[in-house]
Amino acid sequence: MSHLHVVVLAAGQGTRMRSSLPKVLHPIAGRPMLEHVVSTAAGLNPAAVHVVYGHGGDELRRRLAHLDVAWVEQAQQLGTGHAVAQAMPAVPDDATVLVLYGDVPLIEQGTLADAVRRAGDDALAIISVHLDDPTGYGRIIRQADGRVSAIVEHKDATPAQRAIHEGNTGILAVAALRLRGWLAGLRSDNAQGEYYLTDVIAMAAAQGVRIDTVHPAQVAEVLGVNDRVQLAALERIYQARCTAELMREGVSMADPARVDVRGRVRAGRDVWLDVNVVLEGEVELDDGARVGPNVLLRDCRIGAGAQILANSVVEEAEVGAGARVGPFARLRPGAMLGESAHVGNFVEVKNTAMGAGSKANHLSYLGDSEIGSGVNVGAGTITCNYDGANKHRTVIGDGAFIGSGVELVAPVTVHAGATIGAGSTITQDAPAGQLTLTRARQTTVTHWKRPLKKPK
Repeated sequence: MSHLHVVVLAAGQGTRMRSSLPKVLHPIAGRPMLEHVVSTAAGLNPAAVHVVYGHGGDELRRRLAHLDVAWVEQAQQLGTGHAVAQAMPAVPDDATVLVLYGDVPLIEQGTLADAVRRAGDDALAIISVHLDDPTGYGRIIRQADGRVSAIVEHKDATPAQRAIHEGNTGILAVAALRLRGWLAGLRSDNAQGEYYLTDVIAMAAAQGVRIDTVHPAQVAEVLGVNDRVQLAALERIYQARCTAELMREGVSMADPARVDVRGRVRAGRDVWLDVNVVLEGEVELDDGARVGPNVLLRDCRIGAGAQILANSVVEEAEVGAGARVGPFARLRPGAMLGESAHVGNFVEVKNTAMGAGSKANHLSYLGDSEIGSGVNVGAGTITCNYDGANKHRTVIGDGAFIGSGVELVAPVTVHAGATIGAGSTITQDAPAGQLTLTRARQTTVTHWKRPLKKPK
């Protein structure tokens, strides 16, 4: 659609949100509403996407600087028609214009593509929706033969017009040259004193332009957000879409209503997700992976048959096939667990590769390390990787055994098959196959008495 230009209206203040954050920056599934709209529009391969902004423009442009859009300022908010007019100087006459809204985040690409296909020099397409309660929506006015003749805003509608249940979503596709002429003829003599984009419908009808209506598959596609209650409702609708798609791919869930997807998830067959699982960024779940309750997975891969037990966090990490993490474990960026490795309760792993079959089951910190296969890391082990200015690496060879309560002061190497005695502080390399320990002689002080509090 090389001649398609998308205009996204995002200038509203959103006073009912009661927030210092511009309305279109409030998130659905962790991404600003406006980003959802732009992403959907980008799927149509338009020549350009123009975002018309007003309130909070500096913050909008700063937070969404990564979007490939043309920013257009609407200095005065004089209505939807005026907003679209601000973008038109950058739109060529031979283009098709698609008008979207930054606070209508769930619109589907297929619905928009249908509207764009119907638009032409002698045809205009609008997206309308049938509602049990259309309060607040402009009403679609039709002639006796069913042809659309106008749209009347709710505040300007007569009682008879308000009884109409077909509402206007505001989304339309139209030839740019036609639209340019109609926008120039808009008037603001209405209840709001604004230039309504919807008034171009009556102008089109008067000129004999065909007006087609496109209906979304689900009403949720065209629901807008005006307050936090509506935002929360759309969040749940979006999440229901995501979990349904995952279940169709072979994922089972204890309760789909208690799984949140805030990114893109690729899942194999027979994956299990317990309640209160949050999936952020790019997450890959291989066949048979199992995720326990209250788990956060962010930008990670969970291998086939791996288990992430309750209350664990896995971030920018990779968990090998058959590995086990948790409960109450944290894998930080750069953690890589080999096949069948175990990281247990209250163990934190950062920028560390742990080989196949290695285990750190209790109360340890492993940072900036390279741990071979078949290693046992005892409870309370700490890799002392930071000297206050620089990070240093710890290397533990295959088959090493690290006793409980050990401090490994990096840079240091524990060679293959070495054993480190419990309670040791290791500052020099430990030789392969030998027992290394540092331990002060145990002393008992006789006749020593514990201090007592003075009586009051």
